[in-house]
Amino acid sequence: MAFNHLPAGVHDALVPLSVTPVTHSVPMAKNHRSDRPSADTVSRPEPGTVLDRLASGPSRAARITHTEHLPPREGRHAVWPDRIRSEVVAAVQAAGVEHPWAHQAQAAEHALDGDSVVVATGTASGKSLAYLMPVLSALLDGSEAPNGRGATALYLAPTKALAADQWRSVKELSQPLGNSVRPAVYDGDTPFEEREWIRQYANYVLTNPDMLHRGILPSHPRWSSFLKALKYVVIDEVHTYRGVFGSHVAQVLRRLRRLCARYGASPVFLLASATAAEPAVAARRLTGLRVVEVADDASPRGELVFALWEPPLTEMQGEKGAPVRRTATAETADLLTDLTVQGVRSVAFVRSRRGAELISVIAQERLAEVDRSLARRVAAYRGGYLPEERRALEQALHSGELLGLAATTALELGIDVSGLDAVVIAGYPGTRASLWQQAGRAGRSGQGALAVLVARDDPLDTFLVHHPEALFDQPVESTVLDPDNPYVLAPHLCAAAAELPLTDEDLELFGPATEGLLPQLEAAKLLRRRTKAWHWTRRESAADLADIRGGGGSPVQIVESGTGRLLGTVDAGAAHTTVHAGAVHLHQGRTYLVRSLDLDESVALVEEANPTYSTVARDTTSISVLETDIEVPWGEGRLCYGSVEVTNQVVSFLRRRLITGEVLGETKLDLPPRTLRTRAVWWTVTEDQLDEARINPEILGGALHAAEHASIGMLPLFATCDRWDIGGVSIPLHPDTLLPTVFVYDGHPGGAGFAERAFHTARAWLTATRQAIAACECDAGCPSCIQSPKCGNGNDPLHKRGAVRLLTVLLRGAPEEKAEEENAEGGATEGTVPAESASAVTPAEGTAPPEGAAPQDGAAPAHGAAPPAPATEPPAAEATPQG
Repeated sequence: MAFNHLPAGVHDALVPLSVTPVTHSVPMAKNHRSDRPSADTVSRPEPGTVLDRLASGPSRAARITHTEHLPPREGRHAVWPDRIRSEVVAAVQAAGVEHPWAHQAQAAEHALDGDSVVVATGTASGKSLAYLMPVLSALLDGSEAPNGRGATALYLAPTKALAADQWRSVKELSQPLGNSVRPAVYDGDTPFEEREWIRQYANYVLTNPDMLHRGILPSHPRWSSFLKALKYVVIDEVHTYRGVFGSHVAQVLRRLRRLCARYGASPVFLLASATAAEPAVAARRLTGLRVVEVADDASPRGELVFALWEPPLTEMQGEKGAPVRRTATAETADLLTDLTVQGVRSVAFVRSRRGAELISVIAQERLAEVDRSLARRVAAYRGGYLPEERRALEQALHSGELLGLAATTALELGIDVSGLDAVVIAGYPGTRASLWQQAGRAGRSGQGALAVLVARDDPLDTFLVHHPEALFDQPVESTVLDPDNPYVLAPHLCAAAAELPLTDEDLELFGPATEGLLPQLEAAKLLRRRTKAWHWTRRESAADLADIRGGGGSPVQIVESGTGRLLGTVDAGAAHTTVHAGAVHLHQGRTYLVRSLDLDESVALVEEANPTYSTVARDTTSISVLETDIEVPWGEGRLCYGSVEVTNQVVSFLRRRLITGEVLGETKLDLPPRTLRTRAVWWTVTEDQLDEARINPEILGGALHAAEHASIGMLPLFATCDRWDIGGVSIPLHPDTLLPTVFVYDGHPGGAGFAERAFHTARAWLTATRQAIAACECDAGCPSCIQSPKCGNGNDPLHKRGAVRLLTVLLRGAPEEKAEEENAEGGATEGTVPAESASAVTPAEGTAPPEGAAPQDGAAPAHGAAPPAPATEPPAAEATPQG
C-alpha cells in the first residue's frame, strides 16, 4: 500500500476568537507612486506601535516568537546618462524624480550600450524607472522616423494585472511626450477591435508570456513592422519564471529572438527581479544571452519590523487525537480585522484562493460588529475572478476605498500597492524570495512598515518561526529552471517550425537537446524534413501543444446552474480535487455546492448553498521507476535520482464540520486516473537498518509515511519550490526497489529541477527533516511535524518516533556532501539534457501551478504539456503532485 497526500492548502477548520476593538484611530494614507516622493503629509503609525497594539490582546504577546528590526537605509543618487533624451528626463523630473538612484543610472547606461541587463534590487527600489528611461528615449527617437515607429519595445509581465498597472504608469509618465509614446496592453482581455490598431501603431506593447506564445509569435507576419523595429524587450518580475513555467518562458523568448532576427532586429533585453541569488545566471538561462547584473540597491528604505507569529494550541483534537493549533486562516483574519480598525492600510497574503475568500468573509463579519461601514472596506483578491471584477478591486485599492485586502499571490505580482502600512503573510510562501517580495509590498514610499508571518500548522512553518536565522541570516534562493527539459522543448520546437521552418542554424539557439528530439518529432508525424529544414505538418496550431503554465488543459469554467452565470475558472489540474461533484466552492464571499463536473466540456455546475461543512478530496497514488540515473550508497541504504511514472486517482471526498474539523462522512467519486512522467529522488532502507532503528512491520508504514510528509514539508527550504511543485509516496515494499522506499518527485512532466536539488542537498535536507520532527512537542504527531491536512490517506498510518529513529539510522550512513554539491543551484545546468527514456515525448499533462501562475493571466492554455502522439492516440491524463 502506498501512502501519499495532496499539496497543502487552506481547508482547515476555523476556530472563532473574539476581536478586541482598538480605540486608536489612524488616518488613512494616500496612495502614490513608489518611484517619486509623496506629497502625503498625513502621519503614519510607527510599525513598532502597530505591532504593540496587535500583541496587546489576551495571550497575543506570547504568539510572537521573534521580532526582526531592519534599520532604515539612506539612498545614493547619481545622474542620468547624457544619452537619454532631455524631454524624457524633464518628464521624469515633472513626475517628482529629480535624480535617479545609482543603480537606476547604472542599468540605463548598460541598456544604452546595447548590453542586456538584469536589475535585481529590493521591492520599491525603482526598477521600473531604470528600464523605462532608455526605453522611452528610444521610442522618442523612433517617433522621428518617416513612419513614426522607427523603434518599438515589448514589455512582458507574469500577470495581466501587472501589465495593466504598468500601462497606467507609462501613460502618466509619458504624458508630456505627447503621441511619441503610444503604450497599449495586448492580452486575452483586449477587445478584438483594438488589436489591429495595436499591431499597426502602438510602439510600447505590454503583454504576458502566454499571449506572446499563443497570440503574437504564431501571427508574426501581422506583427512584422513591430518586430522589425523592436529595440528593447522588458521582462518584469524575473524571479517568478522558475521551474517548468520558467523553462517554457525561456523557450518562448528563444522563439521571439529567432523571429526578430528574421526581420533584422536584435533587441536588448532589460530584466527586473526581486533580490535573488546569482540573478545574471538565471537571466542568462532564461534569455539565452549574456546578461549584465546590477544588484547593488542604492534606494532608501524605511524601517521594517518583521514579526514571526505562531498561533496558539487549542483544546480541540485533530486526526488520531493530535493537538491542533488555531489556523493561520483564522489568526490572519483577526489581524486583518484589527489592522483595519486601527486604520492601517494592509494586505494579507494567503496561499490559496479559498483561504483568501475565507479571511475576507471572517474579517467583514467581525468588522460589522464594530462598525458596519468598515466591513465594506475589506475584500478578497485572487486569480479566477472575471476581468471586470479584478479591475474594480484594483481601482478600489488605488483610490483608498479599501483599507484591507485578503489576496493570493496574484496580487504579489499584480499592481503597485504603494501606501500600505502592513503586510500579513498567512503561511510561509514557499521561498525566501517570495517572502521578501510580499513583505516589501508595505512601506513602498520609504516609510516604516510592519510585516507579520503567521505560521501554519505545518512542519516548515513551525521550524521557521523557531529558527529565525533560517529566514533572516540566509540569502535568497537561486532560480531553478531547465529549458532543455524535453517535455518543455519538444512542443516549442513544433511551434517554432510552424512559425518558420527549423534549420540547422537554429539548433544552437534552442539548445543541445534539440538535435535528438527532432527525429522523435518526425516519427510522431509532427515535423517533416524537407531538403534542409523541418516543417510543421498539421493544420491545427502548433502553439496549442505547449501549456506554458502547466495547467494541464483548458481551465474549468464554474457556472451557476440556475442562471448560467460564469462565476470564474479553476485550473484543469486542480479540478479533480476542488470542483468535483459535491465539493464546497467559495466565490466573493458566497458559498456554492458543485452539482456536476463535466471534464469533457471543462464545466462545473454549481448552485448557491449554505453547508455547515467543508470538503477535502482523497486519492490513491502508485509510482514506478522508469530509469535510475544516479545511485549513492547511504550505509546499507541507497539514495537515488531518476525518472518515474506517477499514477493518481481521486477516489472520494470527506465532509468536515467547519468549526471543529470533525469528519461527517465520506462520499465515493468516479474520476479517471491521471498519469505523470517526471523526475524523483528516493531513498531505501534495508532490514538490518530497520532492526537497528527498532522498526517492526507494524509501524514500518507509519514511520515511512511520517518521514515522507515531513521531508516534503522541509524541501522548500532547500529548493526554489513550494508544496504545489512537489509530491511524495512512501511504500513499505516497492516492487521496483524490493525495499522500503520513500519517493519525492517533481509535480511537472519531465521534472522541474526540485528533485535534483533535493538529491544534491539530501544530507542537509533530511537532517533538517529529522530535527523538525524530533523538536515538535506533541506526543504522537501533529500538523506541525508529520500530519498533512491534504493527505490522500487521511494521515493514516503515521508513527512519529519511528520516523525519527528511521531517519537517524539513515543519516548515519550519509556520505559527506561535496562543497560543489552544497553550492549547487539545483536543476540541470545549462547545456545539459535530463536523462529520459526513449518515450520522452509521450504526452503527459502539467499540474496545478502556484496561485501567481494561474492560467487566466493571458490566453487560455491548451491541452497538452508535451507534443501528443498521432491524433488516433488519446493524450494521457494528469497526475496531481502529492505531499
